[in-house]
Amino acid sequence: MADSIPLDASPESTMTALPDLQARLIHAFNRNEWPRVLQLAGELQPLAPRDAMAPFMAGVAYMQLQQPQKSVDLLQVATTLEPNRADFAAQYAKALALTRRLQEARLVADRAMTLGPGDPMTLDTLGVVYSQAHAHEQSVSAFRRLVTMVPNHPQARFNLAYALTAMGDEAAAEQELEHCVRIDPGYGIAHLNLAQLRRQTAERNHVERLRALLPRYPNQPAAQLYLNMALAKEFDDLGDYASAFEHYRRGKSVGRERRVQSVQRDEAIFQRLQASFSSAPAGQGEAGDGPIFVIGMPRTGTTLLDRILSSHPDVYSAGELQDFPATLQRQYGGNVPLLLDPSLPARAQHIDWRQLGADYLAATRPHAEHAKHFIDKLPHNFLYAGFIASALPDAKIICLRRHPLDTCLGNFRHLFEQETSYYDYSFDLLDTGRYYVGFDRLMAHWRRVFPGRIFEVRYEDLVAEQEATVRELLAFCGLPWDDACLQSERNVAPVNTPNAWQVRAPVYRDAVGRWKRYEAQLGELRKLLEQAGVAID
Repeated sequence: MADSIPLDASPESTMTALPDLQARLIHAFNRNEWPRVLQLAGELQPLAPRDAMAPFMAGVAYMQLQQPQKSVDLLQVATTLEPNRADFAAQYAKALALTRRLQEARLVADRAMTLGPGDPMTLDTLGVVYSQAHAHEQSVSAFRRLVTMVPNHPQARFNLAYALTAMGDEAAAEQELEHCVRIDPGYGIAHLNLAQLRRQTAERNHVERLRALLPRYPNQPAAQLYLNMALAKEFDDLGDYASAFEHYRRGKSVGRERRVQSVQRDEAIFQRLQASFSSAPAGQGEAGDGPIFVIGMPRTGTTLLDRILSSHPDVYSAGELQDFPATLQRQYGGNVPLLLDPSLPARAQHIDWRQLGADYLAATRPHAEHAKHFIDKLPHNFLYAGFIASALPDAKIICLRRHPLDTCLGNFRHLFEQETSYYDYSFDLLDTGRYYVGFDRLMAHWRRVFPGRIFEVRYEDLVAEQEATVRELLAFCGLPWDDACLQSERNVAPVNTPNAWQVRAPVYRDAVGRWKRYEAQLGELRKLLEQAGVAID
């Protein structure tokens, strides 16, 4: 028996059935039955077009089903129909953030905050949106209100600590993290952040607490992952590199099983990109010399480079923007991610480069208002370097390189965001080496196809010969010399990186040649790189 309203129902029967349909929609929504929510919302919306319930719940359902693009329009309708609902605006902001429309997301979040959100879920959503949009001061404000509302909620404490770390308030962040693990000792990610918050010493560390906690959570993969990674970081600080490496290995092995196909996928991506650009495209991109792209393998010092360049009065750091990949995907179209599309080499020939460049500049216009130039520091934009060079002929592209073993070790030692597949390689040391080989060959390809467009700088030179290297960088960007670029530790801008304390310190050389501390554990990696033709010495 169908439970929808017949098409030929009378107005009277429709009015009678509406409350029942609304009740069934609310029931499905509260039970997280998302396909059912979409079905019922689709039935309700034409019957009650001025009711915001159907578009709101359908928009949330699409987000839960990982289709945020479809949720944006529905949630915009809901907020138009109910402009005074902070919770509706917060979900709309979340959908915009998920589609990487971060500036719009921040504006909608600002509107939601003015409406005085009074429930924990809405404040949590807004705090996360602000964090994603790199509006860390606003994120701190939202999470402080949330913690006041739910003081014994560990996730709220952790999120506040993350925002405080980005703002440079490590002392307050440490207090929140300690409060978090008092509430829930098995909250592993808080232990990892405590380990990363500063350099641990023999007199002040968490090793014994972490050792005691590990056997208490034998069947909890998340706890094992985070606690092992925290222990590894603390042993590294204390100079016990053999123990550190063993805990890195144990931690990363927890998450590797579901990522075993990443090697073949990543190799196909590298090959597909090279096949897509056998020569520079004939089409003309969009003029505009505002963007400075900082690219490279993660954990190579790109944040330090960003801090140095953004210390210049004519340069603003916009953070790790997703605007170029998102803009490119929108123009490319289709439901298949561009990098995974087997037909990319053929379809790339038909990209409208001028339109792509214009759309990117339009999306990033709020950043361009801060200074003459802005930095787009998304390391993985090295995958898109050919697209960037073609769409934005005046943009500056800087690739930071680091010793191959230091690069691979740095990626293996770090626990990246797990919601994205970008970093699947990092759960195995040799897979990390294979990914580095792909990166190295792709950068060589970009240099051949786009000669002179990408300025490559070595991290070791940036540290050992800072002034000379920075002068070359500024010259490449067309910027005059400024002494502030040699004092990046005075840069007060927020830092969106786990080891924020490091980039707020004066440039130091301790991280150069870090791989030598683990030389005994890196034999197979070194052999893999050398056999692939990567220069080690």
